[in-house]
Amino acid sequence: MSKTSKSLAVASAVAAALTAASTLPAAAGTKEKCYGVSLAGQNDCAAGPGTTCAGTSTVDYQGNAWTLVDAGTCADIDLPDLADGGKRTGSLDALERDLPA
Repeated sequence: MSKTSKSLAVASAVAAALTAASTLPAAAGTKEKCYGVSLAGQNDCAAGPGTTCAGTSTVDYQGNAWTLVDAGTCADIDLPDLADGGKRTGSLDALERDLPA
């Protein structure tokens, strides 16, 4: 490989790394924790006391288990109604509904 080719390869690698690093904070900022929207075993983290993290929820739409969703969409996620006919919605804070017995 010639000196010019090596320099070009290094410059390309550095440019790619800088581009990737600069987009990470922007991508991370477009998500938020949304409680009460995941199916049992499909939460991203936090499912209340006695659980470890991802995939530990045991009840569909468990109120103290969260999933990362696009920012600004949590309360608008289409969920089935509660057993009493009330509206079930996601929340940016842990909920006291649909908790394991």
